[in-house]
Amino acid sequence: MTFQDIFTSKFLENMGTTSLLDAALALVLAFALGLFIFAIYKHTYSGVMYSASFGASLIALALITTLVILAIQTNVVLSLGMVGALSIVRFRTPVKEPMDIVFLFWAIAVGIVLAAGLLLLAVFASIFIGLVLLIISTRRNPVNPYILVLHCEGEDAEKSARELVGKQSRSMKLKSKTMLPESIELNYEVRLKDDHTDFLKELSAIPGVGHVALVSYNGDYLG
Repeated sequence: MTFQDIFTSKFLENMGTTSLLDAALALVLAFALGLFIFAIYKHTYSGVMYSASFGASLIALALITTLVILAIQTNVVLSLGMVGALSIVRFRTPVKEPMDIVFLFWAIAVGIVLAAGLLLLAVFASIFIGLVLLIISTRRNPVNPYILVLHCEGEDAEKSARELVGKQSRSMKLKSKTMLPESIELNYEVRLKDDHTDFLKELSAIPGVGHVALVSYNGDYLG
């Protein structure tokens, strides 16, 4: 068969068949693995603001990808049309967490593999990936970092505040220092000895310290 014969024959009109049972099994497994991906994402999330909608979208993404691949493998014309339609889609929602991209590709890969009929591969690979991510998440530093924002009126207030914070934290690192017309803005990355933040009252009572803020921090926002 030549290239020209493909377009003069009934090749493009041929429809493959996907049994309803196979499609249903693939979609059920896609839903189950989507739930598994969502559970791993929720357990290993280390960002500041957890998004439940993003976690739920992982389940939907696995299901939709499975549905699309099941559809396009039945007909050549349909597959070409689907590729053309998807090529004009533009996703403008920013992905703030690098690990979110991993979970997006994971959900898409699960849908593709399931629709291809490799059910056992999808299940075992997902379990393996989930275990790897769980192991990686347990290797994180158990002491949560914070960003401490201080406004000091002079160097004496800055020195007193730094000494107090140093006594209450395991480690502290100056991230930025901004000289304002009437004050100095300091941003410290601190790891507290415990979860108690009562020292903030004592810190704000230091003469010359006008503003104190403690913000949860995952290490990605300030350089």
